[in-house]
Amino acid sequence: MLSQMLTETYQYFLSLPLWELLAVISSLLYVVLAAKENSWCWPAAIVSTVIYTVIFYDVYLWMDSILQVYYLAMAIYGWYCWNNIPAQNKQAQAIQSWAFSWHIKAIALLSFISVIVGWLMANYTPTDFPYLDSATTVFAVFATYLVAKKVLENWLYWVVIDAVSIYLYIEKDLQPTAVLFILYVFIALFGYVQWQANYRKAVPIGVSSFEH
Repeated sequence: MLSQMLTETYQYFLSLPLWELLAVISSLLYVVLAAKENSWCWPAAIVSTVIYTVIFYDVYLWMDSILQVYYLAMAIYGWYCWNNIPAQNKQAQAIQSWAFSWHIKAIALLSFISVIVGWLMANYTPTDFPYLDSATTVFAVFATYLVAKKVLENWLYWVVIDAVSIYLYIEKDLQPTAVLFILYVFIALFGYVQWQANYRKAVPIGVSSFEH
């Protein structure tokens, strides 16, 4: 199964149009650079989102195209947050860790929104896996905001989002995309370990996580 997926992925990338290949490469570059806390991740995200906005619009995946517009806005916002920090507020650019209780509340709210969106998709569209698809979209919107704010736990959200997405793409026979998201899972795990190490270096022992 795995060897077949890798073969299909290799053949898929060989046949990709130049613009789509550039979008895939810049998407991977964005995740890797974000994991390394490099602000150049945001220009890479801008390139990929602009291309994907056009690609999805062209093939009538307009909701995906709209989501890419949101990602584009967040890429610009993330670039601003990571590079335009007033001298008197340098701590704002440091990695934050938000309280566990805050994440529980956020997950509960996002799950509620996901169920509502999923119900609408299930009843008014021909979408497959409406609830899972809605959940990955809703949580991805939120996780992107956490990346822009340099919240450590964003990577844990992405691990789950990407893992669920792998299942969806395999079920839809999109093996190359599934392989891409397997890479995303490993990069997200790397990102969490890397950011956690940097966070522990920056935060004195005994200082609690950010109570939002």
